[in-house]
Amino acid sequence: MRALIVHNPRSGFGSDAIYEFQRALLRAGDECVLRVLTANPQQDERRLADAEEYDLVVVSGGDGTVAHALYALRNRGVATCVFPSGTANLLAANIGNATEPAALAAACRAGRTFSSDLGEISWTDAKGEPHTRGFGLMSGMGFDAQLMHDAIPTKQLLGEAAYFAAVLANVWPKVHHFTIDIDGQTYEHDGISCLVANNAMMQGEIEIVPNCRMDDGMLDVIVLETTGTAQLLAPMLAGIVDPSGREVGRPRIATYSGRDIHVTADEPMKMEIDGDVVTGDVVSWEAHVLPGCCDVIMDALSRYAQQA
Repeated sequence: MRALIVHNPRSGFGSDAIYEFQRALLRAGDECVLRVLTANPQQDERRLADAEEYDLVVVSGGDGTVAHALYALRNRGVATCVFPSGTANLLAANIGNATEPAALAAACRAGRTFSSDLGEISWTDAKGEPHTRGFGLMSGMGFDAQLMHDAIPTKQLLGEAAYFAAVLANVWPKVHHFTIDIDGQTYEHDGISCLVANNAMMQGEIEIVPNCRMDDGMLDVIVLETTGTAQLLAPMLAGIVDPSGREVGRPRIATYSGRDIHVTADEPMKMEIDGDVVTGDVVSWEAHVLPGCCDVIMDALSRYAQQA
């Protein structure tokens, strides 16, 4: 086996578990190349330029690192393992593999994959310059992006607790008006956030959108129709009582599905892509699905192996 590992040492708390994974993965005669990612996206993409020369690519980092790498590997037919090294690791949790390094190594040796979708989101900044990025989990504008922004100074120290601290600092988020076009159909909503999701399962296996999958060729649009953080208790309690969302539903959350989405807000605001806050405020964006563009390693515990 020839394996390429790309690792972001700045993700999460700087775990060294990737080296334990490397030791469990390799056998006599194998070749493994380890490349450390930087803060330069263009330079990191060059670290994946020869990915087709390897039997396996392992991406180690948080949700933003993993999504960026998967986007660079799209439509290239390379078996890719998502190794969770970040703060929340929600993308890895949505895949559902066992997270122990030895178990992930065994899954890589078995080589079983599923075809994963990605999302692609585009926007224009305040200077009129266009931008496009891929995402594996969720992207959008409003309250969630503001939380991500406010959590940046303490995330390295507090981990996931930084997000809860940010919530306490934003008890009364501003309500915005969103105009949403989904596959040619237009909807109008007032709320504190408008998101698009390729995956929509959060901590505790709570699905914000029931049966939101990364292999269905669709994206899900989510609007938080609340006027304050206290009103988020209703959907949170519904998620605790009914994690799948199929019985109780999700009060104060409007959802749609589609392949091509365009969203315009009533004023510019913060936007995040898989937890990474973009520079400057954004007033509109468009997203579309890239169906089945990545070959992602799965094991027997994965929700995609169980439902295949």
